[in-house]
Amino acid sequence: MAEPVLSLKGVSKSFGALKATENVSLDLYPGEIHALIGPNGAGKSTLIHQIAGTLRPDTGEISFLGERIDGLKVAERARRGLGRSFQVSSLAPEFSALRNVMLAVQSVQGSSFRFFKPVLSDRSLVDPAMEALARVGLQDRARVPAAELSHGERRQLEIAIALALGSKAFLLDEPMAGMGPEGSKALTGFLSELREEAPILLVEHDMDAVFALADRISVLVYGRVIASGSVDEVRADPEVRRAYLGDE
Repeated sequence: MAEPVLSLKGVSKSFGALKATENVSLDLYPGEIHALIGPNGAGKSTLIHQIAGTLRPDTGEISFLGERIDGLKVAERARRGLGRSFQVSSLAPEFSALRNVMLAVQSVQGSSFRFFKPVLSDRSLVDPAMEALARVGLQDRARVPAAELSHGERRQLEIAIALALGSKAFLLDEPMAGMGPEGSKALTGFLSELREEAPILLVEHDMDAVFALADRISVLVYGRVIASGSVDEVRADPEVRRAYLGDE
């Protein structure tokens, strides 16, 4: 089997007496979508924040592309190719969708400023930014300020930014949130193709999307992984059915 792109071993995080994540171990392999599911308050978003670097684990190891990253800051993890989309958007709201993605392209090119020509006429920035927007279906909304985009469109914009950064793995925290049926269907199709470019660790409450997309699923309950396996294995697991899927 190929080496994992992302690997967690014994990752734990507590807030006082609350164990948000407890001894979590999982792997993300090339070309796959690994879904992380569980009830509200299970610790899913806390785990994503630990992987991305906005929270530091109390114990455990996080490795990316074969190297430990649990001691690195958020920006350094992003520079190494760890792309993320969060439930709470961190976009520049006053900038257009295009300008938000151009900032990502600019950071990859290693140049913070363009002194000799207006930034919005610089084809070396505009063209790759528009390509990323087109891939997520936002090309017609390129000039709209991020603050005026719908919630679902902001999630698409975050993915476009991760694409522009050349991410080697994606952490997607509820990308379907705020989308209608058509938007969810379109994004499901896009993510199915995106896995071939870089694997995806997906947190999602839309179980239709999870079952359609996931190669493997890990179920988190009270901060612990209670089951991990294929869609069929997880759906048939008695503990999962009791704890999360609602069966007695």
